[in-house]
Amino acid sequence: MPAHRLSSVTIGVPDPAATAPYYTQLGLTPHPDGWFSTRDGGRQLRIVPAPTRRLVEMRIGVDDPDDLGAAAARLARLGVPSARVAGTLIATEPATGVRAVLQAEPRFAPQATGPTPYNGPGRDARTDNRAPGLLRTGPVRPSKLGHAVLGTPNAPVTTAFFHDGLGFKVSDSLGDAGGFLRCSTDHHNILILAAPFTFLHHTSWQVDDVDDVGRGAMTMLEGHPERHIWGFGRHFIGSNFFWYLKDPAGNFTEYYSDMDCIIDDQLWEPEVFDVNESFFSWGQPPSPSWLAPEDLAGLMIGTHSA
Repeated sequence: MPAHRLSSVTIGVPDPAATAPYYTQLGLTPHPDGWFSTRDGGRQLRIVPAPTRRLVEMRIGVDDPDDLGAAAARLARLGVPSARVAGTLIATEPATGVRAVLQAEPRFAPQATGPTPYNGPGRDARTDNRAPGLLRTGPVRPSKLGHAVLGTPNAPVTTAFFHDGLGFKVSDSLGDAGGFLRCSTDHHNILILAAPFTFLHHTSWQVDDVDDVGRGAMTMLEGHPERHIWGFGRHFIGSNFFWYLKDPAGNFTEYYSDMDCIIDDQLWEPEVFDVNESFFSWGQPPSPSWLAPEDLAGLMIGTHSA
């Protein structure tokens, strides 16, 4: 797969100064130019001004400049224009207006972390000590950006852009409701959702293990119960543990761990799932605001006005 990582996302919000501290608390490192870094992935989030909250840009890493030319040819066959600018390929997804930037860069090399020792029947991986998750005192720091979830008024067009144009692969499908696509070995780097209009549902941030999902979320909720959206639970599609929170602009963020990893495409069989029955394996059912964010009506008016 020439595309090998979701390098970064740029999100637009009405008040970046009010939104930025949330992502510092989430465990990202802020920079003066509006960028935020993860522990291992580098600069992976940028916040810029926008009339309404939205996904502005996704940057995708490829292996070499030849991959940019191949992507440009595929986009041209779809009738999507693109431009080579300073070693990148830039194209705009027609249905949502989200800008995609492909850039040649080294493959992601995360900091190695040892397996978390868990005890089980006949399996004493941790003896004579308390669980590591209880002993950790440092703040939770996401290792990397995992994926973004994009609502689109034309799911087939958006899916074709990422799949047929940029070379993403389909991991699982929601039928007419959308699909999970990947540009790395993660189960998905973008979830495309059919929606009445364009909106950003959430960005997702990988942490070390299930304990850090819980530790991170509980820290974010201290003094801010309004940030809670959905969790704790385990998704069925992708298999990951999750907890969803909300930033001041209304964007959801997800702490996750233990995502399905697809190394050999021939060993993975994509499936078609019912969107109403397959989002979680256990945990509380999704909250109404997770299924339909409370600001959607305002976003729809803003989209139509624009």
